[in-house]
Amino acid sequence: MDLAPRAPLQASARPPAGSLWLRGWLVPVGSVLAGLFAFGLFVAAIGHNPLVVFATIAEGGFASSFAWQNTLLRAAPLILTGLAVALPAQAGLVVIGAEGALALGALAASVVAVPIASQLAPQAVPLAWLAGGLAGMAAGGAWYALIGLFRARRGLNETISSLLMSYIAIAVFNHLVEGPLRDAASLNKPSTLPLPAEAMIGSLPGLDVHWGLLLGIVACLLAQIVISRSTWGFSLRVAGGNPRAAMLVGLPVGTLIVLACVAGGASAGLAGAIEVMAVHGSANASVLAGYGTTGILVSFMARHQPLAVIPVAVLMGGIAAAGSLLQRRLDMPDATTMVLQGLLFVAILAGDAFRPKDQR
Repeated sequence: MDLAPRAPLQASARPPAGSLWLRGWLVPVGSVLAGLFAFGLFVAAIGHNPLVVFATIAEGGFASSFAWQNTLLRAAPLILTGLAVALPAQAGLVVIGAEGALALGALAASVVAVPIASQLAPQAVPLAWLAGGLAGMAAGGAWYALIGLFRARRGLNETISSLLMSYIAIAVFNHLVEGPLRDAASLNKPSTLPLPAEAMIGSLPGLDVHWGLLLGIVACLLAQIVISRSTWGFSLRVAGGNPRAAMLVGLPVGTLIVLACVAGGASAGLAGAIEVMAVHGSANASVLAGYGTTGILVSFMARHQPLAVIPVAVLMGGIAAAGSLLQRRLDMPDATTMVLQGLLFVAILAGDAFRPKDQR
């Protein structure tokens, strides 16, 4: 037997904590800059000056009070749909079906809030808003719960199942809006029965932006507190980081997955309900404006942190709001901003490969 003393084990090489923190922030910022650079190349390739285009986007989204109000109006649903991706991500899930949950939330709110508001006195209309919001959250949460159950019980990939279920939800939405729930008075644009004008959710004081913006901000604050300061949030993050270790210490991983999905779906459903009760007045095709899809980009850019979702949603809202100005001033398609969002998303996904493993 070899009894010669062995050299002490060397600690594994690990970058200093400051270096990890720096990389953790530099990589996403660099990814965004890379996406902007790629968009600049695209703009130059189609014959426009990238600097002029970027200046126009900044002007259309943030250069005036009107631009800011338009930006915040678009950011309000993006905050909630971004949260719909960020909450399941805490459990290690990539759920991208917020557009479907938003559609069902809008549909449920129109079915519940309209008859209640029609029967209540004006001073009791907030009860209709509460009922419509809860109905939207219930519809979105129940739809997302199926995704969580499929993942927890059958091991189905949540990204694929959520995407396919989103298409199903949108198809159900279109069928009901254009068929059984259609208002006979909506001729050219199929819609459900409209919410009375006096029952619409009003605007924040001093702004032409509805109260849904404040609700989204409050939801993000509460989500951040729960995730970072509660036992449930810690359990959720453990289950998302290492499901096997979580099961070994007795955590109900399957239940945590389903609950995270329910919370995300409820957030997207609430976004749809608010769009009906504060913007459109009924469920129609205008509700499906791609907020659920953009919410995926918002969450990934925010690194699935609820508080970071707020400024990123405002940024994406400003980019979307600038589309019409690009079309009027530079004769560029309104969908140009979607190209920018797509390039940013690809850059964020590519940059994720360079982030420290313990920060992914």
